[in-house]
Amino acid sequence: MATQTDETKPTIVLVHGAWADATGFDRQIRALQDRGFRVIGFGNPLRGLPGDGTYLAEFLRTLSGPIVLVGHSYGGMVISAAAVGNDQVTALVFFNGWAVDEGESQQQLFERFEGSLVGPAIRAVPVTGPDGGEGADLYLDPAAFHEAFAADVDRATADVMAAAQRPFAAAAFAGPSGPPAWKTLPCWYLLGTADKAITPELQRFMAERANATIVEVPASHVSFVSQPEVATQLILQAVEATAPAVSGDLPQAPLPRRDVDGLTGAPAGEREAGTRRP
Repeated sequence: MATQTDETKPTIVLVHGAWADATGFDRQIRALQDRGFRVIGFGNPLRGLPGDGTYLAEFLRTLSGPIVLVGHSYGGMVISAAAVGNDQVTALVFFNGWAVDEGESQQQLFERFEGSLVGPAIRAVPVTGPDGGEGADLYLDPAAFHEAFAADVDRATADVMAAAQRPFAAAAFAGPSGPPAWKTLPCWYLLGTADKAITPELQRFMAERANATIVEVPASHVSFVSQPEVATQLILQAVEATAPAVSGDLPQAPLPRRDVDGLTGAPAGEREAGTRRP
């Protein structure tokens, strides 16, 4: 059985999405740190994909050894952008994440897959940028936050999340993606079947298109908050699958499949030979 070392153990970087911050990953961070991983909760600027992706990409270049990237919601777009051309990144893990294709935007996919409660809950606040240009920051109405974003989290916790939400630039919502790394890297996807922000149908479309290994949970948009153990296990599954040298020190119990508690850990489809690492 392989021996885990600091050289072979990946750094796990967790990237939050809109209306959130990295403290939402606290359960995953603690669980992974307890297993000896270096874990980084990355502060996503939420200003727009070109800048946010470059910001993360530059940070990743300061790390040594293999890297597993985890992105929630819009964080999925950022990890997909930042990983392009970085051979250290071995896997992408999406929590209810946006896995958009080149030229696509969140706004376009929301229009294609109707049913999200986010649109009616958005409140725009005019802002002036450093260059003097006019723009808008988007917030979720605190009165709608619980139902639209975190319906399976207790009301008191959701109210704190709503009060602490970080604004999302309108330009980031409408801006198109560049080439995504999910086309060349193995992917895992935690799909919330009770998500009212990104509908399950839209999540499934993106996850299957990315040939991701999908795990479905009866959870809201913050599945990693309401189902923290499942989210952590999905990260560990990605680590084990893409870094076999460390597998001897990882939990060996498989994730539940579709016929057990409604979950699935099966790949969405066959990957094209030679198109994905590792």
